[in-house]
Amino acid sequence: MPMATKKRSALKRIRQAPRRAAVKTLGRSAARTAVRSAREAIGAGTADSKDQIAQAASALDRAAKRGAIHPNNAARRKSRLAKAAAKQASA
Repeated sequence: MPMATKKRSALKRIRQAPRRAAVKTLGRSAARTAVRSAREAIGAGTADSKDQIAQAASALDRAAKRGAIHPNNAARRKSRLAKAAAKQASA
């Protein structure tokens, strides 16, 4: 009796998985970096904090679109950034 061979669909999934993981990792990393720089700009009270927040929101939306993070996670992070910016502006 011959040994079981993997189906074509399983072989394709084996090929796809590392590529998809790499794309998702890049998206998550970009979103984290953008959020970190936005938080630093908010904390420092710099003039370009609105631009940094917009870039972070864009990176979060891209990550959510690609499936790197959950859409609700992206929305929550954007909300927290906006809330922090509003708090800094009023202070």
